[in-house]
Formats: sequence, C-alpha cells, structure tokens
Amino acid sequence: MSTSTSPAAMLLRRLRRLSWGSTAVQLFILTVVTFGLLAPLACHRLLHSYFYLRHWHLNQMSQEFLQQSLKEGEAALHYFEELPSANGSVPIVWQATPRPWLVITIITVDRQPGFHYVLQVVSQFHRLLQQCGPQCEGHQLFLCNVERSVSHFDAKLLSKYVPVANRYEGTEDDYGDDPSTNSFEKEKQDYVYCLESSLQTYNPDYVLMVEDDAVPEEQIFPVLEHLLRARFSEPHLRDALYLKLYHPERLQHYINPEPMRILEWVGVGMLLGPLLTWIYMRFASRPGFSWPVMLFFSLYSMGLVELVGRHYFLELRRLSPSLYNVVPASQCCTPAMLFPAPAARRTLTYLSQVYCHKGFGKDMALYSLLRAKGERAYVVEPNLVKHIGLFSSLRYNFHPSLL
Repeated sequence: MSTSTSPAAMLLRRLRRLSWGSTAVQLFILTVVTFGLLAPLACHRLLHSYFYLRHWHLNQMSQEFLQQSLKEGEAALHYFEELPSANGSVPIVWQATPRPWLVITIITVDRQPGFHYVLQVVSQFHRLLQQCGPQCEGHQLFLCNVERSVSHFDAKLLSKYVPVANRYEGTEDDYGDDPSTNSFEKEKQDYVYCLESSLQTYNPDYVLMVEDDAVPEEQIFPVLEHLLRARFSEPHLRDALYLKLYHPERLQHYINPEPMRILEWVGVGMLLGPLLTWIYMRFASRPGFSWPVMLFFSLYSMGLVELVGRHYFLELRRLSPSLYNVVPASQCCTPAMLFPAPAARRTLTYLSQVYCHKGFGKDMALYSLLRAKGERAYVVEPNLVKHIGLFSSLRYNFHPSLL
C-alpha cells in the first residue's frame, strides 16, 4: 500500500540535502551577514544611509555640526579682519577685465548671528580663486544684500572688499517691494533683483547665483570650466535655462521620481553583477558561469548601493572633472544656480509672471516654468556646494537639525 508524501515532508527532505557548501546556502548567508550585520555596523552613522540610526545620532551630530559651523564662522571673520581692504595693497576683489566671463553673485540676508554664513562663503570663494590663478581671471565676485534693515554687519564688512548691490539702500518702494509681501514672494523678488543687477553691472557670459549658506567645494572652478567649455557645447545642453550645482543629499537615492536614476541603478547591477559573480565562482571553485548567480549579485549590488546611500558612491566622481554627471533637474532647491546670460534674461521675464507663496517657492516656480515654456534645465552630480545653513531665512527654526 503506497503512502503519499506531504509537501512539508518533501520540503524538509530537500532542505536536508543542502550543505554548507551549496551555492544557495552560501549566498543566503552572504545576504544575511551583509544586510543584517556588516552594513548596519559600518553605516549606522552615515547621515544619508538607510542604515542611519537617527534616534541615536541625529541630535548629537546636529549639535556638533552647529559647533563646527560657529568655529568656521569665527575663522572667516578673522580672515577678513586681517585682510587689507580693496583700497589697500592686496585687494580681495578678483578683477575681471574687460568684462567677466563668470559673475559669482552671493545673495545675502542677515540671519543667525555668530555663524557668519556669508563670510564663510565669500572667504572660501576668494581662497579658491587665488588657488585657481590666471585660469580664473575672468571671474568676478559680487555681493547682493537684500536685507531690509541696516543691521547686516557681515555685508557691511564685505563691502570693503567686494562690490555690493544693496536692494534696500534707498526706499523699499524703489524696487516695487511691499512690506506686506509674503516671505516666499519677497525671496523671489530679491532673486530677480540680484540676477538683474549682475547682468546690468557686468554683462557677463554666465551668472552663478549662490545663496549665502552654500559653501563652494574645492573642485568647483575646474569642474565648471570643463562643463561650460566642453560639455555644454553639446546641442542638447547649450540652450539650458539653468544648471543646478546642488541637490539635497537626502533626495539623491535611486528610489525617487527621476527615471534617469533607475537606468543608472540598473547599470550598477549590470556592472557589479558579473564582476562579483566572477569573484565568487573563482573563490568558491565553481566551474563555468551561472546566470542565476549573476542575477543574484546584480540585485545584491543594487540593494547594497541603495541602502548604503547613492550619495556616498557619487563622491567617487570627484576624482576628475570629466567624471561629473549632468542629468535633468528636479524642483528642489536653489542654493547654487548657474545661468547663461541669454537664459538669465529669459528667467527674469518668466519669474515676473509668477507669484510665489507658501508651498510654491522660487525653486518650484523655476521648475514649473520648464514645462510651461518648453525649457530644459540640468543638475550636476555630485554637488559643487555644501549647504551649511540650518537656520532658514523663510521660517523660524527653533530646533535646527541636519535632517
């Protein structure tokens, strides 16, 4: 009399046949050890990783960041206090003649005292311009003060060294600004004023609009030189409305609305999958090549890169200016924006046609104009500026945090 074998018994029999040397067991153990032990231990302090232990580290890291920013603010203040003014023997102004190729316009308001954000930004730009030397002779620093009050100490200090445009130097009505205007619309109007002042004052080829809490990275000028003189000569990039130099690290993961990142993510799997498969087959002394194993390692590498954080792998592109990537821009944010002069003039026209409010800031206004006006815009990866401001100029922030 025959007896039927239950599915549970069949499954148990198959599991017993698996040995520690089987491929399935080895890959399962690798997955558990990687994602359950090694990656969490290695990445629990990485701010932009899925393994980051927010409740353990965020408050401490935010306080450490603020303390470091205070120290760097004091260092920037001493930098200018010890520097001869433009009337002295060593001017800080990097004079571009006969007219600038690139104007670096830094938009500033009086914000959280003690951090000296704008001094940190200008001092870093000045230091990098000095290092750049003759290659940056066509670059011009320009400060745009949009503070309504006259108490902006840092802007007054910088006026000794850098050309300054003061929006509210006369009366507020001179520029069509209403004191009752909401802060988002005022920010947009300030942006328009500074961009227009840059064009009218210098008539440059390009305008780099930088907010006063966006410190430039060391590679900013070599990368911009490469992008603008080589990459942006390509037809699909030449007529772009703007190039963003910053996108928040927390929004740089692969699982995001940008479809180009999905293609990049698949490419990571296609690159690392065969490589890890070859390494595994070699060290495990497996004959031939296994497509299921390659599929596993493709998914394994894709998952690892996403969970550790795409931001950290983008840092590898800093090895050379030619490795920086240019992809279609998304709506957030505007710490550093590069405008070709013709595109800057179009932008002034476009922004005059929109009204900003809470939930529709100038970054969203600029992004919405791309589809409405048939324009294109791009963002460079990795970022070319660091966003150091934890205190917003648009809203009160009593508990500043890195996330």
